[in-house]
Amino acid sequence: MTAGAAVLAWGEWMNWRWSRALVGDREGTAEAVVVLGYRNPQKSANAVNRQRVRTGIRSVAADRVPSTRVIFTGGATGGAATEARVMADYARRVLAFEGTVVLEEASGTTWENITNVIPLLEDADRIKIASQPAHALKARAYLRRQRPDLATRLVRAGDYRLGEWTVLKPLLALYGLWSLRGLPPGERTIAP
Repeated sequence: MTAGAAVLAWGEWMNWRWSRALVGDREGTAEAVVVLGYRNPQKSANAVNRQRVRTGIRSVAADRVPSTRVIFTGGATGGAATEARVMADYARRVLAFEGTVVLEEASGTTWENITNVIPLLEDADRIKIASQPAHALKARAYLRRQRPDLATRLVRAGDYRLGEWTVLKPLLALYGLWSLRGLPPGERTIAP
């Protein structure tokens, strides 16, 4: 029982930590929330993309910045619709999101997600990246490498909630450690 609780606590802690790395506390009136897509060969959003969309929409509601747009990013992965379009459809039809939506439908990797959304971020005062915490951290590190000036505008998204996906968080943390292995320690630190 104690070992199980320790594993769950470790998963929570790792995800909490990653959600706070490479972000600041910037103010502004224009915000972009970038929702990273996940392989989605079917016509409707899979569980991972549904969670990412909910994270993105939650990130919009968190700060109520007057001019906010949600950028869904991700190309086609075998199906007719792109990840971006599938997520946008889910946001509109299921979550009844009525805000501004922009689609980036050409990317196939996280690096390409960031490369392709950079032109859409130029006028944003605040930038949030919505995904699972480790994946969002990886994307923030990629933005920092590609456009350090834009990376100074990164703020926390609503990607971490205590108790959400608790049973899966240890697995997500293990996968996160594996996927973040190429990031230098400085790109995994929590901002002061």
